[in-house]
Amino acid sequence: MHVLADALTSLLAIGALILGKLYGWNWLDAFMGIVGAVVIGRWTLNLLKQTSPILLDESVEETYRTEIRHELAPSAEVVDLHMWRVSGHHYAAAITLVSKDPLSLQAYKQKLSKFDKISHLTLEVRST
Repeated sequence: MHVLADALTSLLAIGALILGKLYGWNWLDAFMGIVGAVVIGRWTLNLLKQTSPILLDESVEETYRTEIRHELAPSAEVVDLHMWRVSGHHYAAAITLVSKDPLSLQAYKQKLSKFDKISHLTLEVRST
């Protein structure tokens, strides 16, 4: 996008300079600068809308986190749950569990295997 924006603003500037020289439209260069700024501003806003939820870890729906907590609740308390997007529809998760009678790591991984959006999982299990 950055290269495309640079190319577009360069073409607008060159076109404005040529037309300004040929027809005496001295204002055209400044006008095309404003048009270029508006186009780049719109691209910037769209990019921020797409990337901000990912960068701020807001991209994981709270209902998905709640389902994970609910799945683990009978056998352990979830004391820490971090999830972040690693691709379009996949997440990484780091989960810390506390239990009086903990299950094996494999048992917890089996419980979480139904959550197909989790492609990388780190589990920590503590015994109380």
